[in-house]
Amino acid sequence: MKTVWQSMRMLAILSVITGLIYPLVMTGVAQIFFSDKANGSLIRLNGRIVGSELVGQSFTSDRYFWPRPSAVSYNPVPSAGTNLGPISGELRDSLEARASRFGASVAAVPSDLLEASGSGLDPHISPEAARYQVDKIIKMRNLDLKTKTSLFNMIDKYIESPTLGLLGEPRVNVLKLNIALDSLAGVLK
Repeated sequence: MKTVWQSMRMLAILSVITGLIYPLVMTGVAQIFFSDKANGSLIRLNGRIVGSELVGQSFTSDRYFWPRPSAVSYNPVPSAGTNLGPISGELRDSLEARASRFGASVAAVPSDLLEASGSGLDPHISPEAARYQVDKIIKMRNLDLKTKTSLFNMIDKYIESPTLGLLGEPRVNVLKLNIALDSLAGVLK
């Protein structure tokens, strides 16, 4: 019976340490040293939260840079990909439909503008995918062709390097890019 009570006391002590004290300490450390990241890396514009730099969101207007397609409509609860294989007719049809939005063939459009990400929440596109959309944006915003260089420079400014210099590829956050686009368009007009 003595070992049962010792076990119960040890369970209670470890439950308090690992279930209460440790999480509170880690939450405090995260809030002090990494407050922005601990709170979801939220992006604010004029004091209002417009999104997170970690979760993609839908931009359907031709006036904006489009993100990667999402199999879950950017809903983080059922985060998932399509799981369609390379010989799937449904995948082929969806790629062709997405390419037609750009008025081009599947081969001409950067793949990350056609293929949904594994999570359906990817907030980034490749720099090539961003550059590919510049002509569409110039046309839809009635900007003059001289602004093309400004848009390319803006894209270059927002390119993020691979994590730790070696994980992943260079990428551009679509939400940040669209916020900058609205700011730049205000300057250009």
